Amino acid sequence: MIDDSTKLDINLKWLLQIVAFVGFAVWGYFTLTSQINQLEIEVLRMQDNVKMNSNFRIKWPLGELGSLPDDLEQNMRLKHLEKDVIELDSHVDGLRQTSYRAGKEQ
Repeated sequence: MIDDSTKLDINLKWLLQIVAFVGFAVWGYFTLTSQINQLEIEVLRMQDNVKMNSNFRIKWPLGELGSLPDDLEQNMRLKHLEKDVIELDSHVDGLRQTSYRAGKEQ
């Protein structure tokens, strides 16, 4: 029976070994737990990157995510040229009308 007068004789060497073992076990447990948590976070980030890459791979060719800077520059040049062509068409139409009127008067 264990009571207030019970004595426990333990070697000091054994006591230090037990304390050291428990300390290393606790340190090892927390180290492994933190590494597992870190790996789980990295897996979540990779899964998010895979989802974003899948969306990019599907939507980019369809033009749903914008265009390349070179495409933007090219589009600006094309719009400028279209404006010039429209202006030249109006001048050509004016010349046609003038030459048509001149032909009718003769």
